[in-house]
Amino acid sequence: MSDIVGISFKKHGRVYYYLANGYKLKKNVTVIVSTSQGLKFGKVVNTNVKLKENNDKKNLNKILKIASKTDYNKHLKNLKDSTLALKKCRELVLKENLKMNIISAEYTFDRDKLIFQFTADSRIDFRKLAKDLAAIYKVRIELRQIGARDKAKEIGGYGLCGQKLCCTRFLKELDTVSINMAKNQNIALNPNKINGLCGRLLCCLKYENECYQECRSKMLKIGDEIETSEGIGKVVGLDILNQKYKVEVNNNIIEVEKSGSH
Repeated sequence: MSDIVGISFKKHGRVYYYLANGYKLKKNVTVIVSTSQGLKFGKVVNTNVKLKENNDKKNLNKILKIASKTDYNKHLKNLKDSTLALKKCRELVLKENLKMNIISAEYTFDRDKLIFQFTADSRIDFRKLAKDLAAIYKVRIELRQIGARDKAKEIGGYGLCGQKLCCTRFLKELDTVSINMAKNQNIALNPNKINGLCGRLLCCLKYENECYQECRSKMLKIGDEIETSEGIGKVVGLDILNQKYKVEVNNNIIEVEKSGSH
């Protein structure tokens, strides 16, 4: 049995791996762990984890303890106070006329630090804001700028498909998405069609990209010539998944199925 478990600090958040440290942990058990930001309250989301060979088990931190009822109540108070701190920070931003959008606020479990996440179009001098917040809350203040995709994950919403955003439902990691993925799938390069709520390329473009790449690699390209029952024609369109071509022959457009020879 593996002594490594996956811990998440937010619903559908990124999973971090820890040594169970002798605890018999089941899914949904809450624990206290140490992170680079300080102590955090988390939930076990994976058990019996097997890491890839390039991951060194020795580098993993240990679970500090299973959360008690007192710990859970403290966590709830931290959440409540974080919400109030978020509101206050936004008021200060408006007062100081800073061009930044405060997305979230979070206390570390031991309340050693109060972390704010924000978005901005340019570099922001938030030194006075940090000083004012520290004077109010008497803790270390950290202001962290995040990207548009991280903002969408924090806020949530509904995509073009009518479903809740993938990043808020099940995506643990936000993978790189390229414009070539849209091209591989013959999707019109219209920002309204290929961009999500965050303004970046849709995460779902990556889901079927490998399948499209494989299917497309076995087909002719646009502009190639092909022999048809009506003569030699030029490929003007591809139906990748159905493995068919739209071919121009003698000023007519016909549909041709891909043969086994190409």
